[in-house]
Amino acid sequence: MTAADREAAGQVDSATFITTGTAVRGAPRFRHQFVLDQRRKDVASATLSLSALGIYEAWINGQPVGQDVLAPGWTAYEHRVHLREYDVTHLLAQTSVIGLLIGNGWYHGRLGWKPTHTYGEAVAAYARLNIVFRDGTTQIVGTSDAWRASGSEVIRDDLYDGQTIDARLREPSWLEADHDLTDWQTARLLSDAPALVRDPAPPVRRVEEVRAVSSWKDGTGKTLVDFGQNLVGWVRLSARGRDGDVVRVRHAEVLENGALSTRPLRSALATDEFILSGGNDHFEPTMTFHGFRYVEIENLPDEHELSAVVVSSNLRRTGYFECSDADLNRLHQNIVWGARGNFVDIPTDCPQRDERMGWTGDIAVFAPTAAYLYDVRTFLEDWLVDLVLEQADAGGVVPLVVPDILKRTVSPADRLPYGNPVALWSDAAVWVPWALWEAYGELVTLEASFDSMAAHCRQVERRLSADGVWDTGFQFGDWLDPDAPSDRPGAAKADARVVATACAFRSASLTARAAELLGRPTAEFVALAARLRQGFRERFVRGGRIESDCATVYALAIVFDLVDGKLRDAAGERLEELVREAGYRISTGFAGTPFVLSALTDTGHVDAAVRLISQRECPSWLYPVTMGATTVWERWDSMLPDGSVNPGAMTSFNHYALGAVADWMHRRIAGLAPLDPGYRRMLVEPVFPEGMLWARGSLETPAGLAQVGWERVGTDVRLAVTVPRGTSAVVRVAGFEQLQLSEGNHVFTVGSAGIQLGTHV
Repeated sequence: MTAADREAAGQVDSATFITTGTAVRGAPRFRHQFVLDQRRKDVASATLSLSALGIYEAWINGQPVGQDVLAPGWTAYEHRVHLREYDVTHLLAQTSVIGLLIGNGWYHGRLGWKPTHTYGEAVAAYARLNIVFRDGTTQIVGTSDAWRASGSEVIRDDLYDGQTIDARLREPSWLEADHDLTDWQTARLLSDAPALVRDPAPPVRRVEEVRAVSSWKDGTGKTLVDFGQNLVGWVRLSARGRDGDVVRVRHAEVLENGALSTRPLRSALATDEFILSGGNDHFEPTMTFHGFRYVEIENLPDEHELSAVVVSSNLRRTGYFECSDADLNRLHQNIVWGARGNFVDIPTDCPQRDERMGWTGDIAVFAPTAAYLYDVRTFLEDWLVDLVLEQADAGGVVPLVVPDILKRTVSPADRLPYGNPVALWSDAAVWVPWALWEAYGELVTLEASFDSMAAHCRQVERRLSADGVWDTGFQFGDWLDPDAPSDRPGAAKADARVVATACAFRSASLTARAAELLGRPTAEFVALAARLRQGFRERFVRGGRIESDCATVYALAIVFDLVDGKLRDAAGERLEELVREAGYRISTGFAGTPFVLSALTDTGHVDAAVRLISQRECPSWLYPVTMGATTVWERWDSMLPDGSVNPGAMTSFNHYALGAVADWMHRRIAGLAPLDPGYRRMLVEPVFPEGMLWARGSLETPAGLAQVGWERVGTDVRLAVTVPRGTSAVVRVAGFEQLQLSEGNHVFTVGSAGIQLGTHV
């Protein structure tokens, strides 16, 4: 074909973003028909690259391109948009049609707490098909103003509010050759588009389908459905009913007084509407997602099939845990489900209300748990790219959420801080890369994040008082302390200055260690850590007590190594005393909870740690389990004992932050932890809780499968350890000398006579 012929056929050598020329009804469709330069059998390969300002679905000749949903996900759009590639060789015909459907997604939908479009005023599509023939020649088909655009049966779509699909507007032939384009308009080129980057992280996919466990009619005739699991995704419905009838599906995580509890959703409508055609209709609202266990359905036809589709970033499961305590197993399952539901392209705080943002504090504390449960390396490394970009936009300050939409949706006059770092939240710039380094042992992770880590430490240093204490600016502190009033989640027992100084010390210490590993100068960060440590001890420690004298401040001081020697012993004793006085009920919030069990265990108070995690009265980790929870709650008492929902304006039933306790379960109940980064040496250090009969953990480390399992046999404990090839392990059991293990399978007996080796294979 000549250049003129190619142009006449709508074929171009490149591609650009396209949008509609004028407004169309609902989510726009884009379509392009082309003819192969050579015969179909001469095609060696065909790769379709896709992106969108919004979210896309794509077809070639009526067949779906790939299995991804909600693609290309959410990035810092000012700087980059993800691009994904698909092998579509098998989909091509001599005459082919590419079809795209573009939803609002994160780009044009509602985000945050103001009813505005966060990023752009219109969605846009990008496609580039690269066809390689067996003789080495190529043909490029890309989005251009030769494409045509139209409206679709998706007449409303929003991540918070839901999706409306009108089955009467469906045109299956729009994806076929020679479709009538009389009512279609010419696509318009987008003049200013962001940079496209290939997405290295696993895509969002349908990962499971869940059937209802029960359904019933309420007093108004609406159908209530319980799927038995708080999940993230949407309802898939096949139904036959009257032409024009609207089936309305509302979602909620819990019931209250026999009805959906929608107050925790705040302004999010979380409602899908399906308009029937009178024939056999199939609906799947793939341009939205909801966090729910229950749905309320209005006008559900008698003839129908219903299921819930679970969506999540398609991460490979790597770590498992199980023990003889059924409630602890349920807690661990809840933590896994919480991670699945909040790992939808980025790590979010919650998946159901008008928020769903990448809050940095949540992943800062949950990253070690996440890296055990799943292979999250590329997932979190990609998110850290946006953290670096947003941090640079903010002059070196790590924002509260990444991508940072708050800078667009919340005015500077509002309470949330801008232009200042916030302890634990901003510390994600340091803590998340360090968790990935420990889990996977790849220096490239630290290398990519080091400048960001250093910039954060420097921002904090500028805000320290003369005596080395971080006591300026807004702080969340020990957020959601269980003793805080429901309407004042920041009113914690722990002094926010103590929490901030402790977190800053940890970040400075880890940054100094990263600098040493990377061969960079360390003096700056070593000095900063020393200054913070001295400031902490001189300002906040008096007579062996730490200011505000609550569990969180002692836990942070112990685990972060702010105290040593007799002072550390005293801190451990005081922490145990506080935990005992609280009746072994939780008294910590976001800052203290991830570290309190380690602090107790590391100072010799194993029994107190076990009683704390085994507590079933509110507040505790197991209280939600006794209330039927299937994910981790945002508040210790998101649901009160009488079944009513916490009256606070911020009450989610799917937050993973408090599920950071799983890291302790893996390390100390199962006894499986990294001693060197990437598990080149693993640490086996179980605590054998009284009353527990057995426990086991397994993990696909970078070197291979590692396993630790133990069980009580009479008065002894049988301990089995699998060490991956090319690595080693250290076994530490309280009261006995540690053992060095080589690769292979090992079995021991631990008893009053010591540790006795059984077999080694």
